[in-house]
Amino acid sequence: MATRGPGFLDNLESALPGAVVGKNLEALDPWVEVAPDRLVDVCRWLKASSEPRFDALECVSAVDWCEPDPKKAAKVSWQPHIEMVYHLWSTSARVSLVLKVQLPRWKGDAPGQLPEIPSVAGVWRTADWHEREVFDLSGVSFTGHPDQRRILCPEDWEGYPLRKDYEMPLDYHGIRGR
Repeated sequence: MATRGPGFLDNLESALPGAVVGKNLEALDPWVEVAPDRLVDVCRWLKASSEPRFDALECVSAVDWCEPDPKKAAKVSWQPHIEMVYHLWSTSARVSLVLKVQLPRWKGDAPGQLPEIPSVAGVWRTADWHEREVFDLSGVSFTGHPDQRRILCPEDWEGYPLRKDYEMPLDYHGIRGR
């Protein structure tokens, strides 16, 4: 697989110095972690200049690394954060690559202030809906997104249901939940 060899990563790091902050190309799903402010540059390079060329974005997701239980939180070795995960595919080479980007759970550590990451909708058009879903359910803001608004929850919904500390409302517009 082309993404497993050192040449692929060397080419990426040469083309975009400082963009790669972590990696594991030997994993079942090879991944490269990139700096948030370099995400769009890396995506453009992977689509247009890398070998293989990653011409398809399969999905964008967010993982909330948060332990809301104080007893369990005291035992974890990581700080709470959001991990963005981008699954890329090369149709010509038939190989995949996962990009990861770590963000704070809240912008400036101020609860309620959504973390921000640049949109890649200008690189892969399919990112438009994927990013809207992540915004809607996980509370990540995509700067430069062409139409960032809720896609699954109603526009007046409060909170982000896939956040680990989300509390389901007892009712919505007078309709009582279970």
